[in-house]
Amino acid sequence: QVQLVESGGGLVQPGGSLRLSCVASGSFFSIYAVDWYRQAPGKQRELVAGITSGGSTNYADSVKGRFTISRDNAMNTVYLQMNSLKPEDTAVYYCKASRSVNYVYWGQGTQVTVSS
Repeated sequence: QVQLVESGGGLVQPGGSLRLSCVASGSFFSIYAVDWYRQAPGKQRELVAGITSGGSTNYADSVKGRFTISRDNAMNTVYLQMNSLKPEDTAVYYCKASRSVNYVYWGQGTQVTVSS
């Protein structure tokens, strides 16, 4: 069993930065792939960025060059560094950890609001 807790969200002006954290409890976190998703009001949840257990990363086209995902297995934490934020980045951000179809865990989310 893995429990995930996101933090680091908040209100930021356009062009600003935030760093989200996803902290996991439980064992063997290093073998999990972790993804960041977001869901804006009235929209479907979408994949933002992901990192495999081996450290390979992937990003949605809308955030490439602005967001960076990384992980610190010693701290059981995955980060999402978000730079050059835009109003359209406003959403609730969720992290998901998975290692097979039978082992998928979600956090409760953290709100990110980009507004002047």
